[in-house]
Amino acid sequence: MALPTDKSTTLLEPAATPLPMTARAEKLPALRPPQLPDAPLFVVGARKSWVNINLKDLWAYRELLYFLTWRDVKVRYKQTALGAAWALLQPLILMFIFTFFFARLAGIKSEGVPYPIFAYAGLLPWTFFANAVTTSGNSLVGSTNLITKIYFPRMIIPAAAVVAGLVDLGIAFVLLVALMFYYRVGLHAEVLMLPLLIFLTTLLAAGVGMWMSALNVKYRDVRYALPFLIQIWFFASPIIYPVPERWRWLLALNPMTGIIQGFRSALFGRPFDWYMLGLSAIITLLVLVGSAFAFNRMEKNFADVI
Repeated sequence: MALPTDKSTTLLEPAATPLPMTARAEKLPALRPPQLPDAPLFVVGARKSWVNINLKDLWAYRELLYFLTWRDVKVRYKQTALGAAWALLQPLILMFIFTFFFARLAGIKSEGVPYPIFAYAGLLPWTFFANAVTTSGNSLVGSTNLITKIYFPRMIIPAAAVVAGLVDLGIAFVLLVALMFYYRVGLHAEVLMLPLLIFLTTLLAAGVGMWMSALNVKYRDVRYALPFLIQIWFFASPIIYPVPERWRWLLALNPMTGIIQGFRSALFGRPFDWYMLGLSAIITLLVLVGSAFAFNRMEKNFADVI
């Protein structure tokens, strides 16, 4: 009886004889050694700039600057009853106190404008500067977990603290507009200088805050000394008094003097003191560059010391 010749019989057929290893090796293409490029693809070395600032890194992490700024704004008024109203109360209460003691009791002149708005015009940039420097000076110590876990330009942390202070400045500026309307102080063409003056104040706060934050990582005494230094700087600035002509040359060495005088000139329509304003701009740039150089020199040890 003949066996069936259907396809199921193929399962009983023996498998094909495998080729020996030598035969299979002959069929594989020969492996070539990897070819290295003529020039290195990436070079690790010291930057040639003496300031040692990598602007590309700062620009690449610009979104991180935005998120850190927004975090600082939310944390500042978290679980507070008044919230953003504190940005108005601080300069407003100081304005009332200074008006009573220095204008009513001491009789300090206010250069022909009502003393309340004279004092508030000086308190507006100063409050932003003082709060930005204080917050920025403690920003690195307050971000210990972030610094020790991931890499990013550490300069972004104090910069975010300064940028967050611009929100308070904008809120406090609303009260200034109301005071100018109340005292019938009109706007002039000089008010167009306000954005430049705010930018100059921001640069000065960023430079001082950056330097203080780097020192605070290594020397924790800065946390206690910084409020005292800010208080001394307050009385050395023409906030509650006009610039006396006798001490004009000495007060001009304070960069906040030219900035505060510039704010009053822009708001009250007076001629700018270009000598003091230019000197303030030069000192601000020197402080910013010097602080960036010192910050980068100490940045490599932040994760070990903090």
